[in-house]
Amino acid sequence: MTDTALHEEEYHGQLNPGLWWKIIRLGRRQWRAMAGMIVMAMVMAVIDLSFTLVTRRMINEVEAHGQAANIWLWGGIYLGLVCCFPFGVFTFISLGARISPGISHDMRQAGFEKLQDLSFSYYDRRPVGWLMARLTSDCDRLSRILAWGVLDLIWGVFMLVGVSVLMVIFKWQLGLLVLIIVPPMIWVSMIFQKRILTTDREARRANSNITASYNEAISGVRTTKTLVREADNLAEFRILTDRMYGASVRNAIWSSVYLPVIFSLGSVGVAVALWKGGMDVMSHRMTIGDLYLFLAYAAFFFMPVQDLSRMFVQLQAAQAAAERIIGLLETEPEIRDTPEVLQAVERFVREHPAGAAGLAPDGLPGRIETIEFRDVHFAYKQGQKVLDGFNLSARRGQTIALVGPTGGGKTTIVSLMCRFYEPTAGEILINGMDYRSRPLRWLQSQLGIVLQTPHLFSGPLRENIRYGRLDATDAEVEQASRLVNAHEFVMRLEQGYDTDVGHGGNKLSTGQKQLIALARAVLADPQIFILDEATSSVDTETERLIQSGIDNALHGRLSFVVAHRLSTIRSASRILVIEGGRIVEDGTHRELIRARGRYYDLYTNQFARQKEEEILRSSS
Repeated sequence: MTDTALHEEEYHGQLNPGLWWKIIRLGRRQWRAMAGMIVMAMVMAVIDLSFTLVTRRMINEVEAHGQAANIWLWGGIYLGLVCCFPFGVFTFISLGARISPGISHDMRQAGFEKLQDLSFSYYDRRPVGWLMARLTSDCDRLSRILAWGVLDLIWGVFMLVGVSVLMVIFKWQLGLLVLIIVPPMIWVSMIFQKRILTTDREARRANSNITASYNEAISGVRTTKTLVREADNLAEFRILTDRMYGASVRNAIWSSVYLPVIFSLGSVGVAVALWKGGMDVMSHRMTIGDLYLFLAYAAFFFMPVQDLSRMFVQLQAAQAAAERIIGLLETEPEIRDTPEVLQAVERFVREHPAGAAGLAPDGLPGRIETIEFRDVHFAYKQGQKVLDGFNLSARRGQTIALVGPTGGGKTTIVSLMCRFYEPTAGEILINGMDYRSRPLRWLQSQLGIVLQTPHLFSGPLRENIRYGRLDATDAEVEQASRLVNAHEFVMRLEQGYDTDVGHGGNKLSTGQKQLIALARAVLADPQIFILDEATSSVDTETERLIQSGIDNALHGRLSFVVAHRLSTIRSASRILVIEGGRIVEDGTHRELIRARGRYYDLYTNQFARQKEEEILRSSS
């Protein structure tokens, strides 16, 4: 288990209105419901203010006329307001119940779309759990704040403005006495803002690390148990949870102190209004009804202040989540099309809405004839070179096998060719053009990749093969399976092509998963095949079956094979021995064996080991 704190962005500063505007724009599909909630918040504020005005008028009527006072009119108005109040409450609750899941849906969809576009290097630096926290708990928190926070904000602001105006209109001296408490409240809020926001950022970072740690622990549970690492993992996890606990407690303390301070200042305002108003009533400069109005409005004034203060705390807590969501959504892929490529694609689509046979989306020939590495340099990190002046030219119909020691750069070469990464120097050319001047999606749609550990998705086996081309018919799916020798084992399954492969394909053996992955790649009909250690984890008999399927799949295509078992690449057009990011030997199997160089040593040593293993198995 690892501490993923290094993967977290650091955010500083205070409450950021611009950030919240970006979050609100993410929920623009809910604007009608939000507009309705804003209107209802204003209506509810008017109703709240009207209750006090009507009550004041009734008190003054009774004070002036005694039993002869006509209170039926004002009583009827009061009753009408009472009837309107529950309707307003029902309306804004209904709207809020629609807004919250709607905004959460839109944010998660935008986040998932962004994750599809980001480059491989982004995932190299961030664990899965870290990303999951952004699209689950962070989205939930923000959607709740936006749904109910808008109501509190609009209602509170409208109430504050309305109460302030009415108090100044009726008795400006007393109104100013109540409003004098506002500057101290603002000062207190500024003091607490930084501390609450800082502690919540710490808590959200710790939460991401905990989620990432959960994911890592569950994914690696077999390794943990075989190495008896449970106690050590628990100790490392306890450090993360202690960090989360400490930050959460500090945040709760600052929040719990902030609200009572605001309440106390509000009580001072009410006390000032009561003292001054009482003196005015005793000296007959104010009626009892007016005194009631001021006391009610003083309480009303600090009620929205308290609600806004509570919302202020929630906004600061949620800003940490907002920063993380916006940080993800504003991340630009490190590998993307240049403006010139985008313009070429747009122009071609305009001129050929239905496409054109034989042409790529940029209007250039879509058939890939040659790929050339020209003086390519690459480093995953600064100062750690993997490739240093690498050169290679390959053409359609060739199978290029890459062999050599671990860490020599074999997988890096094919990753660069697929444009999962880009050279730090030098060029990779397709048909003589730098591949950065061709559309990224077009290039990657021409790839068929089978990895050492293929990934299958939960669901029917047929749909896993069809994942390579979603519009493929059942007949085409079965044809691809036959081509790679997968059809026979599929038909032996109880439900055939409708068999559920389980999570990650865990109901199939490694060899079966390899064959399904190979069928999936073949169905996509790629121009370039990539096989990365595709047979290194299977037994000899399954290897022969897979190898036969590979030979069928590679026919007529440009192929790159990263091989561990050298017996699988004897028929390759060229075999390159890669060491230290350079080609140290290049030739066919026969030529390299005759040269008795590095490949000869690798092959004979491996052949001897295989023979020894076969003898041991036959004698046991």
